[in-house]
Amino acid sequence: MAQERVPRRVIDAHSHIGEMAAWKFYDLKEPVKPTVYEFPTAKDYLAHMDEHRLERALILPNYGIPVQEQPFSLNPLVIESVQASDRLVGGLWVSFLPQNRERTLEALTHAGERGIVALKTTFLLGGNPNPETWDEATAEIADACFRAAEEHDLVFHFHTSPGGTSDISNYIPLVEKYGKRVKMYLVHFGGGVSGHIRLVPRFLDWVEQGYRVYTDITWSVGFGARWLLAEIERRGVGGDRVLFASDEPWSDFYSEFWKINGARVSEELKERVFWQNFEDLYVRNRKR
Repeated sequence: MAQERVPRRVIDAHSHIGEMAAWKFYDLKEPVKPTVYEFPTAKDYLAHMDEHRLERALILPNYGIPVQEQPFSLNPLVIESVQASDRLVGGLWVSFLPQNRERTLEALTHAGERGIVALKTTFLLGGNPNPETWDEATAEIADACFRAAEEHDLVFHFHTSPGGTSDISNYIPLVEKYGKRVKMYLVHFGGGVSGHIRLVPRFLDWVEQGYRVYTDITWSVGFGARWLLAEIERRGVGGDRVLFASDEPWSDFYSEFWKINGARVSEELKERVFWQNFEDLYVRNRKR
């Protein structure tokens, strides 16, 4: 049973709620739903939490198909869910793309609502996180998002993955321009081998330099999580900046749990990652 397999306190700092249509990804002949299951409602998500003994969780709109309006359509579900259960907090979907300007501005009107603690965007659907590539319209929308994050003390979640515009190399200028102004959460810690190798030393340098950076190690290749946690203990910095996350339903709760639970690092660091850092980031140290 799940209760026997998760022998410690756990809070999930990044997962997804809501349904998506099946899609013909890549060169597939028929539409598919590769996640196999989703969490259509708050009730479904809370049942998932109970199965895995999750104390609390942060939920974000489910996304993955190339339809710009799709993740925006789930913002109301996030708001409804976090206001229905105090076990949940949530993040609103935004976009720096000028074509999504009105959708993003509408989303930001909800930035101060109860239970909303984050913003989320990706560049898998277009655009580039590097501010040096932005035109005036993109910069205007990005600034509106950062102003809302600053005003409401929201953590800004950014998807990272190797290659393309989501590569960590494109995030370096973004972090170094805005990362002392707002809390920036680099989802997936670079997402693969090249991302981990580029990011482990730089991430801890950023922490030492006063950047307000956070991350989780979902999707991390085996050595990535191990190296990051080992370097945190060796350097004595960054232990308060890594959070446990499952990325369900796109990743797998147990594989994400055991890569941390089985790591050869101190119990103190594991406790910080599994729940204490979530409480510090989203509960204790939030502006009121």
